[in-house]
Amino acid sequence: MSATDDLAKLADFPQAVLAWVGEDGYPVNVVVAAEVRAGEGIVRFAAPTGFAIPTGASVAVTGSHIRPGLQGGFDERSHVTAWGAASAESHGRLAVRVTRTWAWDERDLPLPAAYERDVPKARRYFEALSAERGRRVRPRLSTGWLLFRATRAPFLSATFAPVLLGLAVAARAGFFDPATALITVVAASVVHFGLNVANDVFDTMQGADDANATPTKFSGGSRVLQNGLISMRGMSLLALGCYLLAGALGLALFAMRGSVALVVISAVGLFISLAYTMPPFKLVYRGLGEIATAIGFGPVMLLGAYVVQTRGSLSWEAFVASIPVALLVMLILYVNEIPDRTGDAKAGKRTLPVRWSQAAVIRGWDVAAAAAFVAVGGGVAVGLLPVPTLIVLLAVPLARRVHGGLILFYDNPYALMASMGTNIQLHMVVALLLLAGYLAAIAAQSALGIRPFLW
Repeated sequence: MSATDDLAKLADFPQAVLAWVGEDGYPVNVVVAAEVRAGEGIVRFAAPTGFAIPTGASVAVTGSHIRPGLQGGFDERSHVTAWGAASAESHGRLAVRVTRTWAWDERDLPLPAAYERDVPKARRYFEALSAERGRRVRPRLSTGWLLFRATRAPFLSATFAPVLLGLAVAARAGFFDPATALITVVAASVVHFGLNVANDVFDTMQGADDANATPTKFSGGSRVLQNGLISMRGMSLLALGCYLLAGALGLALFAMRGSVALVVISAVGLFISLAYTMPPFKLVYRGLGEIATAIGFGPVMLLGAYVVQTRGSLSWEAFVASIPVALLVMLILYVNEIPDRTGDAKAGKRTLPVRWSQAAVIRGWDVAAAAAFVAVGGGVAVGLLPVPTLIVLLAVPLARRVHGGLILFYDNPYALMASMGTNIQLHMVVALLLLAGYLAAIAAQSALGIRPFLW
């Protein structure tokens, strides 16, 4: 946007703030009624009473607006600043011939996008500061918060859901060992951390995250590399550490409850985790990311937890129970890819939202979400899943809310965030309801002696 356009916006503000550095070296700010002539690049105002502004002094004239939101926070934020040298005019007035401007309007550029646009400038600042001081200088975040962000810990629900459900399915069949159950949960969580960190490393190496100008709290990676909070080497070592710890825990599980099935499932899970974004496989770049996510966070994790408890035994019940979890976790990735599609396309990341039209993406979401509920109903109908798992139907209204949000906000990444959050809730709620159904069935078997095939 040109300086003339910025000044035209400045003219819309009834008052402005005049700022300059006083003779004592302290900044001075006063309110003025500015007369803006955008076409001429001049801002005029009456000299503020009681203040002496030296002719030729560098000053800034700022207009801004902000409105408290109806449900908290703020909206309608806008800001324009014009810089130039002050000169005296007749009748005690001053004029500023503008040499540069800066403007931002939330309606044109949402705050998160504005932040991302200025990240390269911030990088250059820290690079210059590092060169000046002769040592690496970067933004700092406490170790705990850095790990929290780098590993994207809030997404652990995608791991807890299949693992806890796998343990519940095994418990219903009469198998449960507390020690190995705890190790399984920890090992699966560490693998998930490694996957998230490795994805950030490989996506940054291939330009996908840097090309993403509209990241949200649900999509676009952790941004710790983009924000200079950690080096690429540090991030790579963190991923390696996660995988090494997961490997050690996996060996412990094999020693305690070893089976061929556990080795095969673990190998498949590790391959999917690494191959998701790592060259030369790059599953997500080849349009296989959604399928890989469904397999990894569905059957692999659920059956993995199940076989640890059963010492290698598999069952159709465990596989069917994994289907709704797999489909809904896939839909988390699927919806989160929608605001990333422009950056993903530039990086050659051929996700389904990149390749499909808006109508096809929404239709695909509808089909997969419906299939998740149908899988539970079908599992109960053929006697594989316990009857109480039909409680998952209570989550249907959540699915309808996500569908509505996709229709309304498909092209607005920040308005879509509420639907992205609801989509994550849908996965969590269905998983919790399935788990509640299994716990009810286990309680009925243990306390009431109800036979499994009736429940």
